Amino acid sequence: MDQKFLLLLVLFMGINQFNAQENSQIVIGEKHQLHSTILEEDREYWISLPDSYANENSTYKKYPILVILDGNIHFQSISGMVNYMSSDRYRSWKIPEMIVVGIPNVDRRRDYTPDKIVTVRENNSGGGKKFLRFLEEELIPELDQNYRTSDYRILFGHSLGGLLTTHAYLQPTSAFKAFLAIDPSFGTWDSAVMDQKLANFSPESFQRYLYIATANWGKRNITNRDRHVRFFESLHRLSEEEFPVQLEYFENENHASVPPIAFYKGISAIFDGYGITYREVINPKQLQEHFTEISNRLSSEFLPPENLVNQLGYNKLRSNNETEKAQALEFFRMNTQNYPESYNAFDSLAEAYANFGNSEKALENYQQSLQLNPENEHARMQIEKLKK
Repeated sequence: MDQKFLLLLVLFMGINQFNAQENSQIVIGEKHQLHSTILEEDREYWISLPDSYANENSTYKKYPILVILDGNIHFQSISGMVNYMSSDRYRSWKIPEMIVVGIPNVDRRRDYTPDKIVTVRENNSGGGKKFLRFLEEELIPELDQNYRTSDYRILFGHSLGGLLTTHAYLQPTSAFKAFLAIDPSFGTWDSAVMDQKLANFSPESFQRYLYIATANWGKRNITNRDRHVRFFESLHRLSEEEFPVQLEYFENENHASVPPIAFYKGISAIFDGYGITYREVINPKQLQEHFTEISNRLSSEFLPPENLVNQLGYNKLRSNNETEKAQALEFFRMNTQNYPESYNAFDSLAEAYANFGNSEKALENYQQSLQLNPENEHARMQIEKLKK
């Protein structure tokens, strides 16, 4: 994608997501506070919820979590981009809807450096491991308790935040399953330090996805960029099977301009294939296998999106080809199996059965739809019609 166009896209997303009537309030999220026993201080976190979260008929949905370090800088732009790429409103559907969590920084050198940095003057670096414990042991349980979250979590960090993100990826165990390290500051990771960290590398990390973006600082950034390449190549040598790590260089972006563009490329790489369109689907089996492959690659279950399957079902139902038309029932049944609490899935299946002349099955599924949503007037009218 052309990078100038992408910047215009980010601006457009912000305008559309946060559009409001004159004199009304523009709300992009909520601020919350959590007392951290680990850090011995109160920490603020910001939440942006997906469009469907407040829909009373979507309470069965659970959402991945995207945690953004330096949330005071990146929260607004990234939450807007996530909304545009996932919401039914824009019909982009390149990624699943997710809960975006921004963590405003308090002391970047303290919180984002996993190792003590020795300098002439005393400093408070080296608190990254403790901060990571705060994320995994306090923040994530807080989110899981208060929101409808899935087990898929992504950590995004830029600069020093990218350093901590890379450190988190290297740990034997992690609460996160994907990592976006945007131009990470590897200034303290010389060859000796890097080799020491890689010597303790656990193959478990290869069950997660790591995306590294490196920007162009000219001569100033040659050392940092070389360390990105060295780290990537060293990981590659350790990999015996599929290599779930990507390194991308942005020739036309510097350290400050790269985050939004790299986020778009990185999140698209993580969910590669998720945005499959109805034109690319051949039959229900192929679609199920496609998302099984995505789930296996990401080590978490991702079902075929309900709206996509519903669209496929109605397309097949209108087909003049009897073989394709018969597939409509398979698609609609797939949705009721994957989303058993969705009243719309049962409503659509009932409509398909009625179309095939199976009144008994149509009535059964309309009744199930009405039970899930007593305000579904379409189901109520069809039930009365079928009973007559």
